[in-house]
Amino acid sequence: MENTDLLHQEVTDEIINAFYFVYNELGYGFLEKVYQNSLYLELMSRGFKVEPQKQIKVFFKGKQVGDYYADMIVNDLVIVELKSSNGLEEQHEAQLLNYLKATVIEVGLLLNFGLKPQIRRKIFTNDRKKSLLKSS
Repeated sequence: MENTDLLHQEVTDEIINAFYFVYNELGYGFLEKVYQNSLYLELMSRGFKVEPQKQIKVFFKGKQVGDYYADMIVNDLVIVELKSSNGLEEQHEAQLLNYLKATVIEVGLLLNFGLKPQIRRKIFTNDRKKSLLKSS
């Protein structure tokens, strides 16, 4: 059985490296959009394919019931959700898991540009997904 903990680790390691680079340059206290734009530029300069504000359609019983907008998708492999808050909360992690459930993407990173930088890496493999995957 494949160790899913290491799924796309090279890509996530590089994203995390870029996150710390941006955090160290800008510090704490900007709005999320400033960090998103900065991380986008940093990842692009490192040769990654980055899609900001990527629309994710959500289906229920085969019918589209809504849309999410992921902060960015990197190399079609990793959903990156950014926060700029005092700390990560359970609802932030649930949001990222829902993005993963609604797409064929299996790995997500939750990055918080708070007083202390925080990172959560989430995996939801496609074999665990049900009828949610009608379109992505």
